[in-house]
Amino acid sequence: MSELVFTAFGVLTLLHFFLKVMKCLRYLYFTRWHKVPHSFFSGMGEWAVITGASDGIGKEYAHELARRGLNIVLVSRTQEKLTKVADEIEQFTGRQVKIVVVDFTKRDIYNIIEEHLRGLEIGILINNVGMLPNPHPSKFLDMLSRDKTIDDLINVNMLSVIKVCDRSLMICFLQKGLILNISSGLTVDAVPLYCLYNSSKIFMERFSNACKAEYGSKGIIIQCLMPFSVSTQMTRHTKPGTFMLAADLYAKQSLDCIWLGNFHGSLSHEFMGFVLKNIPQWILHTDSIQEILLNYLKKTCETEAQTY
Repeated sequence: MSELVFTAFGVLTLLHFFLKVMKCLRYLYFTRWHKVPHSFFSGMGEWAVITGASDGIGKEYAHELARRGLNIVLVSRTQEKLTKVADEIEQFTGRQVKIVVVDFTKRDIYNIIEEHLRGLEIGILINNVGMLPNPHPSKFLDMLSRDKTIDDLINVNMLSVIKVCDRSLMICFLQKGLILNISSGLTVDAVPLYCLYNSSKIFMERFSNACKAEYGSKGIIIQCLMPFSVSTQMTRHTKPGTFMLAADLYAKQSLDCIWLGNFHGSLSHEFMGFVLKNIPQWILHTDSIQEILLNYLKKTCETEAQTY
């Protein structure tokens, strides 16, 4: 009996690794030999809406989708940055660009967004806006301005996804569409020092999966992307490398692999997710390991801030 149990365990373990290898091979297949054609995106509709579009991944998604034939609606809080991005897109791609200036920490902005979207043939929505509770990792009770930070983070990371999806599903996606909700690779486990951020991004994944089940049969594709390290303002524009991807590269690769469904967005990030998910939870959750990680991450953040 014990031999049978060990044999079954071995088979299941090999099957698990085989499926992971196959998923990695699918990344290579889509990024190198069978990229999603540009016509797939432009066929969804004339316009793409991107929140958090003034910088980082959101900005690069806007550029990439414009190159793939869509007009762009940029939604963020800084007029000057949005105008600059809009001018760049119009100059280099010739596509139309509209800007919507709103602050997602506020709750009275969604009628404004709805009015700007009304009448447009929206085919793609990318919910990219997000915030960290602290400029560096910290324990929950060590957050700066805790009451305001909690409210702001819930508004930006959670409420925005619900409200913008609500408006888009109601007035934009009549027959088909694509919704990409940008979560975080940290959702693979309960990660200490990122307690509130991690929890808000897990909400985004669960919300996306439930909406996918409800509306997938109606021709609306709803997916959740879970990137790890991307060189943006949130990561203090750390120099890109194998695992710290440049924002434009991440945007391009994740769109090329869109048929993979919910995923981390790139082969290197898929590997990171596999490693993190297989670290025993008790290791990350011990006080001593948390202290080591906290000191290391604080030191890293301080060094990067000095060089930025």
